Amino acid sequence: HVQLVESGGGLVQPGGSLRLSCTASGIIFSINVVRWYRQAPGKERELLATMTPGGTTYHADSVKGRFTIRRDNAKNTVYLQMNSLKPEDTAVYYCNAQSTWGQGTQVTVSS
Repeated sequence: HVQLVESGGGLVQPGGSLRLSCTASGIIFSINVVRWYRQAPGKERELLATMTPGGTTYHADSVKGRFTIRRDNAKNTVYLQMNSLKPEDTAVYYCNAQSTWGQGTQVTVSS
């Protein structure tokens, strides 16, 4: 039984940073593709970043250069480091692996 739990969201001012964490049970991240998504109110879920088992990463153009996906194999955790946050980054952020979604963590960027 796979379970994913996101954490690290919150309220941050424009230009600030947050680090989101995705921890898992029932799955080993280092041998699975893990993805971060977000969904803003009234919008479709958007793929942000992907980490492959081999460590290759992909980032959407909308966040490239600002967001970075990273994996800690010892902690079986995948992170999304978010810098230079903008109000339009406000959304619920989700991680996904093996077709399983976490509950999401809210990120609000506002002054």
